[in-house]
Amino acid sequence: MSELISGIQQVGIGVRNAQEAFSWYNKTLGLNVPLFDDVAEATLMTRYTKGNIRQRRAILALNMAGGGGAEIWQSNRPEPLAADFEPQIGDLGIFAVKIKCSDVKQFAGSQKISTTQSPEGKPTAWLKDSYGNQLQIVQDDSWFKPKESITGGVLGVIIGVSDIDKALKLYRDVLEINELAYDKTGTFEDLKELNADKKQFRRVLLKKSMNNTGAFSRLLGNVEIELVQALEGTTNTIFEGRSWGDLGFIHVCFDTLDMNILKEKCAKSGFPFTVDSNDNGETFDMGEAGGRFTYLEDPDGTLIEFVETHRVPILKKIGWYLNLKKRKTQKPLPDWMVSTMGWGKVKA
Repeated sequence: MSELISGIQQVGIGVRNAQEAFSWYNKTLGLNVPLFDDVAEATLMTRYTKGNIRQRRAILALNMAGGGGAEIWQSNRPEPLAADFEPQIGDLGIFAVKIKCSDVKQFAGSQKISTTQSPEGKPTAWLKDSYGNQLQIVQDDSWFKPKESITGGVLGVIIGVSDIDKALKLYRDVLEINELAYDKTGTFEDLKELNADKKQFRRVLLKKSMNNTGAFSRLLGNVEIELVQALEGTTNTIFEGRSWGDLGFIHVCFDTLDMNILKEKCAKSGFPFTVDSNDNGETFDMGEAGGRFTYLEDPDGTLIEFVETHRVPILKKIGWYLNLKKRKTQKPLPDWMVSTMGWGKVKA
């Protein structure tokens, strides 16, 4: 199998109140399908929670127009910590989430925010969620149900790195997000809204186009990973001194097609899994969903999650779940079947 990931499944977003945050993402961005909403203890993540077993409520919010989800994550125990500084572009870790949009200028007008042009020459806009997490609204053309919403779900992330060439060994070479949109060094006009247009950066935008590999590939669509290296001044590590599940962007999670092959490839390339829910093929119960999840660290310690999905809830009241574990093909599920995940849509 040449394809090991099919798209971005979700980005973990640590907030103080999951219901409040879901309401904002629903109303503002059309992420209105809570695929699951459960409370559980993260027993396997103590490596990244200072030995504490963290209890959390998680809502995986989807937009059926297309794109990855927002895993809205509320730590119930212990109390989640915020960074003691405001993250800036170039700081190490996930700085922003890219939200796909069919008409950036129209959306920006509705939100009364300004637009600018990306280094790729496309319209873009900056927006913060209700908790101050940075979002970038970007033009995209991979849609599952385009009439659902002018915005979709997660297209990608902006990750601050200390050395782009080292980071490329993971994101481009191992994960094969290898379509180079640009590799530019200098100052950038589109960073004016971030008060960073006078600073020197190297920016590399990697893409992976949607293809027909993976059960949910048509829903997840394209992938964009933008690596940003600050070339002057000092940088902070966004999660320095804090834990997985604290406030902000916790991880980016890729929908994975063959975890065993991916594990072997990552290890040989110097990026071993640091967490593995189960390597003997058994399904790990993720509350209302199930599968196998793993983590690794990029060269700067940013957490990357992979999920091989085995079970997805559709109509929980009658116990209807999609069971993918015994599926013998990696072709996309029929559109009608994927569409059933939207039956739990919540009105804004």
